[in-house]
Amino acid sequence: MTEYELIVAGGGPAGLAAALSAWENGLRRILILERDNALGGILNQCVHNGFGLHRFKEELTGPEYAGRYIGMVANTEIQVKTDAMVLSVAPDKTVRYVCPDEGCQTVRARAVVLAMGCRERTRGAISVPGARCSGIFTAGAAQRFINIEGQMVGRRVVVLGSGDIGLIMARRMTLEGAEVLACVELMPYSGGLNRNIVQCLQDYNIPLYLSHTVTDIIGTDRLEQVVVAQVDGHRCPIPGTERVFDCDTLLLSVGLLPENELTRALGAEMDPRTSGAVVYENMETSVSGVFACGNVLQVHDLVDFVSGESSRAGKAAAEYVLRGEISSCRTLTVEAGEAVTYTVPQRIRAERAEQGAEIFFRVNRVLGKSAITVRSGDRPLAQFRRDHMAPGEMERILLPGKLLARAEGSITVSAGEVEA
Repeated sequence: MTEYELIVAGGGPAGLAAALSAWENGLRRILILERDNALGGILNQCVHNGFGLHRFKEELTGPEYAGRYIGMVANTEIQVKTDAMVLSVAPDKTVRYVCPDEGCQTVRARAVVLAMGCRERTRGAISVPGARCSGIFTAGAAQRFINIEGQMVGRRVVVLGSGDIGLIMARRMTLEGAEVLACVELMPYSGGLNRNIVQCLQDYNIPLYLSHTVTDIIGTDRLEQVVVAQVDGHRCPIPGTERVFDCDTLLLSVGLLPENELTRALGAEMDPRTSGAVVYENMETSVSGVFACGNVLQVHDLVDFVSGESSRAGKAAAEYVLRGEISSCRTLTVEAGEAVTYTVPQRIRAERAEQGAEIFFRVNRVLGKSAITVRSGDRPLAQFRRDHMAPGEMERILLPGKLLARAEGSITVSAGEVEA
């Protein structure tokens, strides 16, 4: 059985950054397993710009951003296998994969990084009623058809959901000559970045209907109409508010789910709020020597943050291989308080976080001028100010090591509006 120091499951932005970081921190026998026929992951179909402002201090398209990392990996001796689907990861770091050239193979590593990314929710996941006609796509599938396959998916389009992919595809369809009739969002706020609302909808006069949803799909062979209705505070359609859109295409941008079948089968502890693994401050899961990063851990809004998080995972994996397992130490539990949906990491080993720990989280409602409060029990530890927060935009704070040293048992991250 071939043995490696590190195996990375996934060759998208998270896997590339993790593998490169592990190499830079001393590992040499590294294998990346990617199920697609090329490295880069979802970035390969994201031809729009807006990537790399944090990581490279310049604006890049998705393929350009991926190309930077692919080039850096190519300058190392990191081994890459594409068309290689990982079938299982065991707690002893035995990995089974299958590919056309080799068939089913089993390899072993001293550490594993899980970087499988995420997938889109489909029509079946949200139970949209109506006919089972053609012309209904997830936004990501439509993006692949247009940007990679060169196929136009429709001419009169309604977008359900205002996630970033949906917003970007509303603009992309418009630029390709389609008429985007509306973007419909169930919640009273958009699930995408504010800049995408402006650049993708407002700049092209595409209406955004908040607190609305699709209540019926009409069509025989091809989609002919969708019925949209306003919803109340319980997200139930309000009778009498229906409006009909004549269209041939419905794009679904109704959320992303981390690809965690491998993680669950491994036996790692999962967080139902993120649908990803529970991790420590160094991205290590509850299974010793197995790390998770990127969209398989939590759905990010910026790939730059994916790269930063994944670099930490790769560095931690290298430290695990070169220095051995972390001895038991005082562990703090990170809890989501008022207006906070979840936190990552969920646990912090205080003695291991002398340089501080970065915490990512999302709020569960739109907040104006706000304060983020960190407490240990009833004792306040720190406060951070924000001018605006929304569920579609990930927040992050850095807790210094000295602050963590004063905490006991658990710390709670809360958010709330304050007077201007």
